[in-house]
Amino acid sequence: MLHTMNDQRPDSADVLLGYQTRRLQDLIEEILRCCKERTTHLSKKFDIPEAELRCLMLFGEQRYLTAKGISQSLDVAKSRVTKIISGLIHKNLVESIDDPKDARIKLIGLTPVGQRRSKELSALMTDLHQELLLEFEPEQRKMVISCLEVLRSSMEAVKNQMV
Repeated sequence: MLHTMNDQRPDSADVLLGYQTRRLQDLIEEILRCCKERTTHLSKKFDIPEAELRCLMLFGEQRYLTAKGISQSLDVAKSRVTKIISGLIHKNLVESIDDPKDARIKLIGLTPVGQRRSKELSALMTDLHQELLLEFEPEQRKMVISCLEVLRSSMEAVKNQMV
């Protein structure tokens, strides 16, 4: 007769959690891959490298950004930001000016051409997300957004535990 302490079969809750963990991981990886493909597509459409495209998207409603802020937002070294900004300046999409309060700081702002491209990019992103939502029935949209909000909050909570 076997003692129950020797029974090493996982219970159904462990099996289910293992499956759900792998499925969540796979889904997040697929979503990230889809987002990467979208960025690659937009990079080709706008004829600028992906890093420059991501930088251009940072401006949104911002009039000026700093190299340090761009570095933190893109999670790249400041030297990489210098190369990205140089490429955008060469394409006449951004310009660099001295900060009137501190000449040591350079402010990066969109040129008129950059403002148009940024607005085109923003409109295209809005259209893409709207098309995505139209794949769902109205009630499903609410559920998807609600679930994504819970997922984002949970991801933030787990991230904060890691620090």
